Amino acid sequence: MDALTLLKSDHDKVKKLLTELESTTERGVKRREELFATIKGELTVHEIIEEEIFYPELKSHPKAKDIVLEAVEEHDVVNTLMGQLEDLPVDDETWGPKAKVMKENIEHHIEEEEGEMFSKARQVFDKAELDDLGERMERRKASAQTELGVPAGR
Repeated sequence: MDALTLLKSDHDKVKKLLTELESTTERGVKRREELFATIKGELTVHEIIEEEIFYPELKSHPKAKDIVLEAVEEHDVVNTLMGQLEDLPVDDETWGPKAKVMKENIEHHIEEEEGEMFSKARQVFDKAELDDLGERMERRKASAQTELGVPAGR
């Protein structure tokens, strides 16, 4: 699987989970906790493969540097929100609105990646390079899932 297909697959999975999370209520504490834990695990593994493999390779191309730097900042914003959500009881009245802001930030990030960033990646990497990146990212994803105890697939 090439790098962009792998990232898109992760994005699709997270968007589906975020939609499920958004429909939970303060009364659905157990479901909310489970979904949030799954999302956090998926995003953490996804960030690892992007920040350790994909972003550094893409950033080395001058035309792509700025979008990579912005993407890293967007990761930081989402990580801050996830940390705040983790510290809040899931039945707190601010949990749902904060989760919605996190969802909106993630969706914006995905939109930018799949648009401008993927376009730049297609300009600077040929098919063989994208395939190689994808293979490296798949291996790292599997090792990160093992290290973090994140189940593969859902």
